[in-house]
Amino acid sequence: MAEQAPDVPRLCGDDLVTVAVAGAAAAGRLAAVLREDPTWLEAVPGLATVVARFDATVTDPRTACERLGRALAAGAPQAATEAPPVRVPVRYGGVDGPDLEAICRELGLTRDAFVAAHTSGWYRVAMLGFTPGFAYVSGLDERLSVGRLERPRQRVPAGSVGIAGAWTGLYALAGPGGWPLIGRTPLRLFDPAGEEPFRLAPGQRIRFEAIGRDEDAAP
Repeated sequence: MAEQAPDVPRLCGDDLVTVAVAGAAAAGRLAAVLREDPTWLEAVPGLATVVARFDATVTDPRTACERLGRALAAGAPQAATEAPPVRVPVRYGGVDGPDLEAICRELGLTRDAFVAAHTSGWYRVAMLGFTPGFAYVSGLDERLSVGRLERPRQRVPAGSVGIAGAWTGLYALAGPGGWPLIGRTPLRLFDPAGEEPFRLAPGQRIRFEAIGRDEDAAP
């Protein structure tokens, strides 16, 4: 996705302000800084935007926009959004990746060639969205680009790994979805009892690793 120049903060609701930034990494860093400031109730990064929620009972919209503008101008340390990199084991194909065979035919790749391409190099979580915890992951080899399904599935199992366009997507929760599925990870992406319920965070680096059907995820 092409980066855009930083914008000025704008009101997008009674208690929400938004600002465009240079890209997903910048959005993640700014949101991480805002979360450290108790005057903000919530900060959510997008692919090239940040939306922040303020307490409208104590802060007026103009002040909130000015405060977000100052935070943007001050910049954020590169490490502000850096979570430890994580290995994401994936069982490719079969019942876990029911669309992999068709994708390989479409792309003219063998299964092994596809898996080798998908597990090469590091990826980065650009944002969470669509459904709770769904991770949009950048870094997909352009040779693996395919379109979305013509007919979305009504239910995709939690842990499913899909691809569409320039992205890999990870389903933290079961739900509907239109991404072609290439595999599934046994890694627990959602833990309701955890301090941070979702395993992945914007800005986090990940690497996919192929595993057999009987292997378990690393802790």
